[in-house]
Amino acid sequence: MAEEACKTTPAPAKISGSLCGFESLEQLLQARLPPKELAQVQRLLHGWNAGGPVQALPLAPAAAAEAAAANFDLQAYRFQAAAEQLRPPRVVRIGVIQHGMVAPTTAPIEEQRQAVYERVQTLVDAAGVAGVQVLCLQEFWACPYFFCTRERAWCEFAESVEEGPSTRLCQQLARKHNMVIVSPILERDEAHGGTIWNTSVVVGNNGNVIGKHRKNHVTRCGDFNESTYYMEGDTGHPVFETAFGRIAVNICYGRHIPLNCLAFALNGAEIVFNPCCTLGGWAFESLWPIEARFSAAANSYYMCAINRVGTEVFPNAFTSGDGGPAHQDLGPYFGSSYVAAPDGSRCPSLSRDRDGLLVAELDLNLCRQAEDRFNFRMCGRHDMYAELLARYVRPDFEPQVVRDPSLPAPPGSAA
Repeated sequence: MAEEACKTTPAPAKISGSLCGFESLEQLLQARLPPKELAQVQRLLHGWNAGGPVQALPLAPAAAAEAAAANFDLQAYRFQAAAEQLRPPRVVRIGVIQHGMVAPTTAPIEEQRQAVYERVQTLVDAAGVAGVQVLCLQEFWACPYFFCTRERAWCEFAESVEEGPSTRLCQQLARKHNMVIVSPILERDEAHGGTIWNTSVVVGNNGNVIGKHRKNHVTRCGDFNESTYYMEGDTGHPVFETAFGRIAVNICYGRHIPLNCLAFALNGAEIVFNPCCTLGGWAFESLWPIEARFSAAANSYYMCAINRVGTEVFPNAFTSGDGGPAHQDLGPYFGSSYVAAPDGSRCPSLSRDRDGLLVAELDLNLCRQAEDRFNFRMCGRHDMYAELLARYVRPDFEPQVVRDPSLPAPPGSAA
């Protein structure tokens, strides 16, 4: 039946984010390929870590029991580095959470918020049982992705970084589990006239707010009408030194911008979280499996790609500005959260259509080992790029184009 669906359905289903009836690409491949061929396909799709596939990480039975009881996907993997003579292993256990909204968008805002708080707390508690030390939630985890509607009433979801209810909850959970938590929220900046930002709050393992990062690159395509609500952030590319390593947050659309990814590496990031809201059926879906892997390898850090799941239906229909009919949803978010390593390897992804917790044990020594192996930073020619960019941002910039003199003169040019 799943195979027939694959043949007859040209686009993802409207409500389900599954892939031809399978929860993930990995499940589809396992069901269709013999073991020998599957191993080679996985080698190319996921790369190798420490001479072989990324290994599964055993977790306490209590973690699996919580996942079964609460009906969420739980997966765990271990990324290894080579043993060194002068440095001991620097092992940290991280987690990423993907989920759908619990209450309908027609419910009162406080009801929607409390419902998702209860669901996420269950997942965070499971991460605590699994020994997670640094955890990142998905983009706008406490509200639906309502920016497609362009309606202003949704701004009530915006909250304070320091005093908002989402931060307060994360502070409690951070203290409870001795865990750093990255909480991507819609920020209301009361000190500057109530300005709204797309902001990730970094809560320390002691429950303190270490800092925040505001999204650098705002999405302006299709129904992603984010600039109706907020503009580009003003916090640069901060790297947060935590008890468990140096982390950064490259919010959603920023993963498409290579220079944005590079900037976090230049500031010393070892783990970069990429919380997103990414839909199935777009070109971005085909980029999803490779972008985090490329960024990790190119910049010698771990990259964690985090998406949401489910389809969010809004009370009022909206249009996309493309001549198509009005609609009340964007279609399914396809989950598929995963972690990529600086050696170019990555783990299998979480489910496309279920809530999930992905746990990964990372040896941070792999960051320097990968840089020593590939020499990308040494060969970077940053001085040359800096000079080009300095000229590019000037109004009188002229591209460096060397034209074949045998070509006919361009129309309108002087003879």
